[in-house]
Formats: sequence, structure tokens, C-alpha cells
Amino acid sequence: MLRGGLTALLALAVLTGCSSRPSIPVSDEQTLVMEATVLGAGISAEKPVLNNAEIQPSASSTLYNERGEPATVNYRFFWYDARGLEMHPLEAPRRITIPAHSSVTLYGSANYLGARKVRLYLYL
Repeated sequence: MLRGGLTALLALAVLTGCSSRPSIPVSDEQTLVMEATVLGAGISAEKPVLNNAEIQPSASSTLYNERGEPATVNYRFFWYDARGLEMHPLEAPRRITIPAHSSVTLYGSANYLGARKVRLYLYL
């Protein structure tokens, strides 16, 4: 009897976990994603700033190279609607070389009128 009750309780717990609603993987605080190799290369970055003042939403972010040699970084802006859903088609990845001991500002613009959030992904 006890064994049957435990089995039923375990099955209920599993079903409860399966019925949870999916969550959006990007929160307002998660606007900048950097791979560890970027940090290891001496690159730091500011969170992207979203500008919705114009017809076409745009974003910018400044990257800093702390090292004494140039560094090449790949990046991509991801755009999200008001509900937090990723907008497709995705923007093509881009590449930039940051000179030694200097900074560059990245710019991206959404091709979607409904873009309300942005995330910047940096990788080597």
C-alpha cells in the first residue's frame, strides 16, 4: 500500500513538472552574452543600448580591448518582440577587429518594426 502511494506521488510530481509553461530564455538583465574565450582575450563590453526613437529600432554597444595586440571578435544582434519571442530571419553574424588598447562601437538595426528587445552575442 505504501509502495503504491509513493509510486502515485512520484508520477504526479513528474506530470506536474511536464505541465509547466515554457519560459523565455532571455530576460531584461540578459542583454549581453559573451563566451569565456572573449573575456580571456581581454575584451570587455557594455550592454547594448536599444533606441526605438526612429522608425527602425537600432542598438549599439561599445567593446574594449585591454590587451596590447588587436583582437578579432564575431558578433550578432538578436531581436525580440514585446512578448520576448525571437524575431526571424536572424541577422547575419559579423566580425570586427579591435585595435590594441582601444574601443569600438558596434551598431545594429532591426529589420522588424515590432522589435522591442535586443541581445548581443560575442564570440571568437
